[in-house]
Amino acid sequence: MKFLYICLLAILHLSQGKRVLGPLQSYEAPSSRIIGGQDAAIGSAPYQVSLQQVVGSHSCGGAIINERWVITAGHCVEIYVPAQINVVTGTNRYAEPGAVYQTSEIHLHCMYDQPYMHNDIALLKLTENITFNELTQPIDLPRRPVREGDEIVLTGWGAEEPYGRPQEDLQELALGFVRLDECKEIFNQTTSMGVGHICTFSEAGEGACHGDSGGPLVSNSCLVGLVNWGRPCGQGLPDVQANVYYYLDWIRSVISGNSKCST
Repeated sequence: MKFLYICLLAILHLSQGKRVLGPLQSYEAPSSRIIGGQDAAIGSAPYQVSLQQVVGSHSCGGAIINERWVITAGHCVEIYVPAQINVVTGTNRYAEPGAVYQTSEIHLHCMYDQPYMHNDIALLKLTENITFNELTQPIDLPRRPVREGDEIVLTGWGAEEPYGRPQEDLQELALGFVRLDECKEIFNQTTSMGVGHICTFSEAGEGACHGDSGGPLVSNSCLVGLVNWGRPCGQGLPDVQANVYYYLDWIRSVISGNSKCST
């Protein structure tokens, strides 16, 4: 599993190590939070979910895309069976669920981690429909690629320092878009980044951290990214996110039941 769990190698090559931000795996890194953010207003991110093995113990983020489906990073669910993952909705405090839903199916991208750090995306089908209200709503999928100048908002409970504990209150942080060619140059043309990614950045001391993995990045009221990997945490380098627009066909195929690859 990737994001905030990798110890993302130096800005040179990411050939070894684990993904900087992390998955549901408590043995790799408890969980962490957005660094440099601020408390999100109640109801400002009604699509945000917390993935938990034990209710009250946050591990990864995710987003509601319709009444039965949640999207997250592949590394957040890679080693789990559906019965091990609870989805908490409708709250800014992950330990105080608005509602808790069980998972019936995990759909990991067929090419997850092939090549390394690519296709880090997964869909969870729930055992029952989500009840929508003012604190629980789906987020629209993107209608166009992210562009320079777009403001992107990251939300999550990730830590304020590497391998720290999740923040109790949901955090939000405004980020800017970094062109892929510029991002690859910063990371010395690493092969761990490609068209299935977007990069975001604001300034040193701000960014995703452990526990933000799989969490949503939203621009123009649409879900444009999911936290994948980065150098923890807020070290003055871009964070690398799954590019939701790139995966639209895969997402629709899975939801429609036409995917040939699932677990």
